[in-house]
Amino acid sequence: MSRRRFSRLQGNSRGCLAFEPFFLIPYSMFGTYATLYMHNLGISETNIGWITTIGLVVQVFSSFISGYLTDRMGRKSAILYFDLLSWSLATILWAVSQNVWFFLAAAIINGFQRVPHVAFYCLVVEDTKPSDRTYVFTLLQIISVIGGLFAPLGGLLVDRFGLVPGVRIMYVLAFLMMTFQFVGRHLTTRETEIGLRKMRETRELGLKESLIDYGGAIRDIFASKPLLLIFGIYILFNFQATMKTTYLSLYLADYLHVDSGLISLFPAVSSVIMLLTLWLLMPKIPEQAANRAMMAGFALSVLSNVMLVILPTSNLAWIGLSTVLAAVGLMISSPYLEAAVQNAIDDEKRAKVFSMLSVLILLLTSPAGIIGGWAYELDPRIPIWIVSAAFAASVLLMLMHHRGDRVRKERTLEQ
Repeated sequence: MSRRRFSRLQGNSRGCLAFEPFFLIPYSMFGTYATLYMHNLGISETNIGWITTIGLVVQVFSSFISGYLTDRMGRKSAILYFDLLSWSLATILWAVSQNVWFFLAAAIINGFQRVPHVAFYCLVVEDTKPSDRTYVFTLLQIISVIGGLFAPLGGLLVDRFGLVPGVRIMYVLAFLMMTFQFVGRHLTTRETEIGLRKMRETRELGLKESLIDYGGAIRDIFASKPLLLIFGIYILFNFQATMKTTYLSLYLADYLHVDSGLISLFPAVSSVIMLLTLWLLMPKIPEQAANRAMMAGFALSVLSNVMLVILPTSNLAWIGLSTVLAAVGLMISSPYLEAAVQNAIDDEKRAKVFSMLSVLILLLTSPAGIIGGWAYELDPRIPIWIVSAAFAASVLLMLMHHRGDRVRKERTLEQ
């Protein structure tokens, strides 16, 4: 990311993105090994699924109250206090975990991450022009990619100290770096104008009236077919991400017999490919081709996952090719999808509508952990097939959304 590009950011988007590496670097390190860490401490595949699902259930609850808390406390306070709870405290719990009860407690605490998730999107989007939001989410994707380059450091720790001690060190580093990020971001951002107004309005309405007002947000979602379609794609995207994050590393190590120390190389390869895609391919995609870019990205993601199950091999070249296709697919779909979702939401209703979307996402993705655990025990390839099916369904929904856009534009021209 060049200095010139970053200087284009203004206000809260600059403050939010400047500190984001301090979250994404440690997350990319321990995220690769989280499932293997639980498994090596004696947690069964089914219990891993249950812990994942219970965590998602808590996220459903925190998503439901996130809009109210974000409006009531303000974007800055909500993101600071609940990030400290859901990530700083959770990483310490993971670092000292001994059995299933430690992981369950950490999952419950981490489940409150949906409050800062909604607050973050409000903080980074509300003072940013709609035309600049794809740019902001592209930069956010770049930072995520660069964070992935540090995943091999986790592999070095595992090789040097062993899997369990190495992952414990990663969680301690995550606590230190994430806490620094939360405080630094708080000091370099300001409350948005909409946030200040919503704080006043929420205090006047009270909790009961504010929660009743959520009924209007739900009606807004279901009354608009374009909104439903783009939200449906977003839900499928999150569903596959939950299942893939939970079971891919386990599939590679347990079923394909890839060495644990090598698994961290794949996120790094993915990061390099995503940066090359951003540099060589993304500038050639015009803004009006965003829908087609998303469909192409989803199609590549289908192919990358199918490769791992039609020819289950520990051959690093084959797994590397799958990783390359997945990286290109993600890079040319994710920023456009994030911007499309945010641009579909009215700024005045952002906290409520986005929190309700988060509830819908989590209600429909909560079973992913249990489904994945049962499916993995039946056949470790099934979760990867499910991920492929989610991307294939996204292509179909995107075709419907693209066709609807074209029809609406034609009607507008006729009028």
